[in-house]
Amino acid sequence: MRKKDRPLDHIRPFTIESGIMPYAEGSTLVCCGSTRIICSVSIEEKVQPFLTNDARGWITAEYALLPRSTLFRTARAPQLSKGRTHEVQRLIGRSLRAGVKLEALKGCTITVDCDVLQADGGTRTAAVSGGWVALLLAFRKLFNGNIPNGLLRFPLLGAISVGLIGGNPFLDLDYDEDHAATTDMNVVMGSDGSLVEVQATAEGEPFSQQQLGQMLELAQRGIQQVFAIQDAALARAAG
Repeated sequence: MRKKDRPLDHIRPFTIESGIMPYAEGSTLVCCGSTRIICSVSIEEKVQPFLTNDARGWITAEYALLPRSTLFRTARAPQLSKGRTHEVQRLIGRSLRAGVKLEALKGCTITVDCDVLQADGGTRTAAVSGGWVALLLAFRKLFNGNIPNGLLRFPLLGAISVGLIGGNPFLDLDYDEDHAATTDMNVVMGSDGSLVEVQATAEGEPFSQQQLGQMLELAQRGIQQVFAIQDAALARAAG
C-alpha cells in the first residue's frame, strides 16, 4: 500500500477541467494527485520554415515549471539549463503530433503550452493527457464544432508513468516514489491500443524483459482510466 492506502495498480485522483483560459482556442487544468498543469492551445495561420514546401501543418509544445511549482524555487527558463525542459516538451510535441494527420492542418501552426503550477511527479504524462483534451477542444473551435473525419488517428491519447520499487511495479508515481524507483518508465498510448512513446530507464539496476512486460501491462490499465476521464471532460465541454 502507498500514501492514502492507494494500491500499487491505481492511479492518483485525476481530473481534467476545460475552459480555464478563455482567450486560448482550447485549454484545460489537469490535476493528477498534487500535480497541477494548465494546458493551453494557440492556433496561428503560419507555416514553419522547414515546412515551406510541405503539405502539412505542425503541432509543437512548450513546457515550463513555474518558480514555486516545486519544493524549492525553480528559476525561470532563461536562467536554466534547458536540457530537461527541451526533452520533456519534445516528448509532449511528438506524442500529440502522432495522434493527428498533419496534412489536414496545412497552413496552421499549433502550439500547446504546458505550464506546471505544482509538480509532484508525472508532469510530462499529465501534460500529454491534458494537452490532448485541450487540442481536441481547439479543433472543435477551428472546425465549427465538429472534428472532421480523418483528422485524428485515434479518438483519445493518454499517458501515465510506471516504475519499479523493490522489484515491484508501481503505477502513476508521485515525486517520492519516482525518487525511490530503480526503473522509471513513461508510456503514451492511443485509444486504439497503439503505443506512441515508451521511455524506460534503469536508474538503479537493470530490469528484465518480464518486468518490462509487467510495467507495460500496468501502464495500459492506468491509461484506460485516463481515457475515461478525458472522455467525460470532453462530454462536459460539449454541454
